[in-house]
Amino acid sequence: MDFQNKLALITGSGRGIGRAIALHFAQRGANVAINFFRNRAPAEETVREVEALGRRALLIKADVGDLDELHRMFDEVESQFGGLDIFVHNAASGYNRPAMEQKPKGWDWTMNINARSLLFAAQRAVPLMEKRGGGHIVSVSSAGSTWVLPDYVVVGASKAALESITRYLGVELAPKNIHVNAVSPGVVETEALHHFASMGGRENILQAFIDKVPAGRLVSLEDVAGVVAFLCSPASAMIVGQIIHVDGGYLLPVEK
Repeated sequence: MDFQNKLALITGSGRGIGRAIALHFAQRGANVAINFFRNRAPAEETVREVEALGRRALLIKADVGDLDELHRMFDEVESQFGGLDIFVHNAASGYNRPAMEQKPKGWDWTMNINARSLLFAAQRAVPLMEKRGGGHIVSVSSAGSTWVLPDYVVVGASKAALESITRYLGVELAPKNIHVNAVSPGVVETEALHHFASMGGRENILQAFIDKVPAGRLVSLEDVAGVVAFLCSPASAMIVGQIIHVDGGYLLPVEK
């Protein structure tokens, strides 16, 4: 897939899945805005990797859950890029604890970053995409939107909201030649696994997934990045408002 001179903004792209997506686009010709909130050093390294590929990289620190910072991020993208072809909503956070121990602060924090930001980011992204004749918006969800995972109630609810927003945006924006979809990865080996202490930790999670997944392996960062890129390509033009599971068949009801 060719993304030569396309303009992309990927939130939460200093590490993990977001970084892989940013590099995937840069390797195929896109200029990329790298967003981070807390961890500057890995984000700066991602910028250097993008620039080493001969592409332009824009580094933006912003908490996408804060609407003022979200608007400032898009102001900077508009000022530096002038338009936008691709917006990937990858930034995520959450308070992992049992439902009976959740606090309003944790609910608001998680919902604002994971779900609310998608809606209001789309409002800013769409005019920039219209300048370019259309575009693509892809969000990153998780299996916890439908499956019940330990201590995942607030994150799961936020991802379910994200998927609903994806469907509504998909229908509303398709006539503008703006395609909106989401990917839902299976277990990917990233730092996020350390938050699942109640499931026995990283090694137990990885082995349990491998034992169950029909494909027989973990989902790689490149697996996810490749599907995101496909959803931002002309080949996906008739995929609208869909949640694409990248999990090796993990969620399929397989009888044994």
